[in-house]
This record gives sequence, C-alpha cells and structure tokens, in this order.
Amino acid sequence: MSRRESVNRIKYGQGAILLCALLWSTSGLFIKLLDWHPMVISGGRSILAAAVLIALRVVSSKKTSQEKITSKNILKLAVFGSFYAATMILFVIANKLTTSANAILLQYTAPAWTALIGWFVLRERLRWEQWVTLGMVTAGMFLVFSNGLARGALLGDMTALLSGIAFAANAVVLRLNKDKNPADILIFSHIICALFSIPFFFMYPPTMNTSSVMCILFMGLFQIGAASALFAYGIKRVTAIQAMLIATIEPVLNPLWVFVVTGEQPALSVIIGGCIIIAAVTFSATAKKRAALE
Repeated sequence: MSRRESVNRIKYGQGAILLCALLWSTSGLFIKLLDWHPMVISGGRSILAAAVLIALRVVSSKKTSQEKITSKNILKLAVFGSFYAATMILFVIANKLTTSANAILLQYTAPAWTALIGWFVLRERLRWEQWVTLGMVTAGMFLVFSNGLARGALLGDMTALLSGIAFAANAVVLRLNKDKNPADILIFSHIICALFSIPFFFMYPPTMNTSSVMCILFMGLFQIGAASALFAYGIKRVTAIQAMLIATIEPVLNPLWVFVVTGEQPALSVIIGGCIIIAAVTFSATAKKRAALE
C-alpha cells in the first residue's frame, strides 16, 4: 500500500467514525422526545439496528466474499458482541441509578481504558500526540459536565464506569477482528440487547403514535443502525484509541441538538469544554495523517 493510499484509508476511517459519533449524539434528543421506558427504547432501536446490519451484510456478501456465520463461530461472535451489548445495557441502568452527567462522564473514560487494553491486546502503543489528545479530551470532558456533576449513587457510578470499560473492550475487540467482518459482532450485540429488553416491553408497553414511531425508526435505522455500520467500517482503518478519541465528539454534540430543537441552552463551560474536545480530536486526526506520510 502506497503512502497516499494509507492516508486515504485513515481519512475514510476517521470520517466514518466521525459520522458515527454524529449519529450517536442525537440519542439524547430523541430519548427526550420519546416517552418510553429507557430499556424499551434500547431494545426497540436494537431490533431495528440488527435488521439494518443484517440487510447490509446480505447485500455486501453478494459483492465480496465474507466469512459465513456458522455454528463454529456463532459462540465467538456472541461473546465478542456481549461487550457492546453490555455498554448499551449498563449505560441505561446507570442513568437510572445515578445522574445523567455522572453516567456519561464515567462512560467516556473509555478512551483511557481503550489505550490500556489496546496496549496489551493489540500492541497499539500511543504516539505522543495521542497522549496529548487524551489529556485535552479529559480536561474538556470535565468542563462539559462540571455544572451537571452531582454526588450520584455509588452503585450507579460503578455501573457507568463498567459501561465505559465495556465500551473500550468493544473497540478493541472490533479492531482485533478488523481483517474479518466487525459488523457481525455488532449484529450479535444488538440481538443480545434486544433479547435482554423483552421483559420490559411487557412491563412497560410502549405508546404507539406517529411521533413515537418516527422517533424509534430514526433511532433504530440511523442513530444506532447506520452508526454501527460506520463504526465497523472505520475501526478497520484506524486504531482503537483513535476511534474512541473521535467518538468523544458524541457527548459534546448531544446538548447541541437538544438546544437547537428545544432551546435548552448549554452552559458556558459546556461550550468551552466542547471546543477543547473538538480541537483535540482535530489535532489527533491531522497528526495521524502526517504520521502516515512519514
């Protein structure tokens, strides 16, 4: 592979992860608009997301040769898929047990966990600019959530932290399977999440109207379905830590969409912290491309 091809591969990977984070970031807005139990929302969107990924797999398998899902690898896919399923489920539970700010901040300790796990499992050592980016992102995250941080329940905080570790493990596992089909792992993630949510559909039956149907369709097909496909595409082209650093754009954009639609204005610290994170991610992405040309 030539240097130019290497740069383009990184660029496309970064773009896919960025678009993924953009779609992920709309979840806060649609959860506010959708008056359903969080686990029903989580399960409903995962059912649709699994359908999207399966459809994409069927279409792509006609154009390229892909490893078939058989009884021999189905267990491995389910085990690997459990990491992202755990991320989604634990985050929903954490939001019930502690404050939303604590939950999202502790989940987005994920880049630090990704650096640690990736170092041991993938042998992907951080370059100096990634250490700088990690520090800037951490500072920005604390600024973003400083006004909303509260003394949450210990169990909820620990659950959110576990969600962040699972999120990091998911990125590493997908990167580990970059030469195969990472999307297969995400298919199983959504199937597991959907199965886990089934009891909640009976305990908290969702109200079906035009608004709720449109919301859950967008969340399932785009916010988490298309986003999962983009993440699977991107993780094949950038390192696990690079992917997670770019993904930190999600909690920055989340309050922006809420402000645009509902007028709920973010605090000055949120704006400053968000600018720091965007600058950090831009710096990291630019440095990564320069490194590929060296």
